[in-house]
Amino acid sequence: MTLRHTLAALALAPAALALSPLASAAPAKPAPGMAAAPAMATVLADSRRDADRARDVWRHPAETLAFFKVEPGMTVVDYMPSGGWYTRVLVPYLGDKGHYIGLNPGVSGASERTRAALGDLGATFPAKAAEWTGVPAERIAAYNTDALPDNVMGSVDRVLVFREMHNVLRNGWLYPDFLAMRRMLKADGLLGIVQHRARGDAPADYTNGSKGYLRERDVIALVEAHGFELVGKSEINANPADPANHPGGVWTLPPTFSGVQDDAERARLSAIGESDRMTLLFRKRR
Repeated sequence: MTLRHTLAALALAPAALALSPLASAAPAKPAPGMAAAPAMATVLADSRRDADRARDVWRHPAETLAFFKVEPGMTVVDYMPSGGWYTRVLVPYLGDKGHYIGLNPGVSGASERTRAALGDLGATFPAKAAEWTGVPAERIAAYNTDALPDNVMGSVDRVLVFREMHNVLRNGWLYPDFLAMRRMLKADGLLGIVQHRARGDAPADYTNGSKGYLRERDVIALVEAHGFELVGKSEINANPADPANHPGGVWTLPPTFSGVQDDAERARLSAIGESDRMTLLFRKRR
């Protein structure tokens, strides 16, 4: 069972979605086939990513990080790094002068199961990340949001949240964790979010986080209500082939295929690929 499946069992009562108006930000045009910068191309070709590479066609790491304006030498927070798919890109890409920080939700007062799944990240994650990347554990930081040291406040260039907003919403982490992110970011810091995208007319009981899909307008409204301002949108991670209405949620699609037993159905879902996704960039609002 993966951490993302564990989180499905940990979900609390769904929070209500905010409905404030959309910010006016023109979508950025995707750049299909765009050549990665040499440093990024080297990272993506590393043998440590051999098991990850099949997902590049759906997750577009080079284009996504370029849209989020991530550069070597920056200090970058990777929220809920889980099995390290983006860790294996970010740690080597940020380089010797950069700083990678893994960040999990706070677990104070959480259930024993939640503490076991998400707690004590600082003690467990750096060694895992070192093994994944070949970078010494001493260069990799990790914290839970309820155990942040003072010296990280105002020190971060980028906070990145990859396909975790549904967990944030349904587990009640939105207020404490986005407050922590805002405090960690520099005055000119940026927040990048990639999230499974529901159809605009999807009903509330499908977009409460339990299916993995959220409406784009709701995500924007929620994030802006917590101290950020939308500055850009991109269709880099869009997948028009995804109807985003699977009864079992986003986990029905690859790479999980949850509940799929029939070979023909598996082939049909493989042809769809991974989920349709929004890609949003926010600035810290003053």
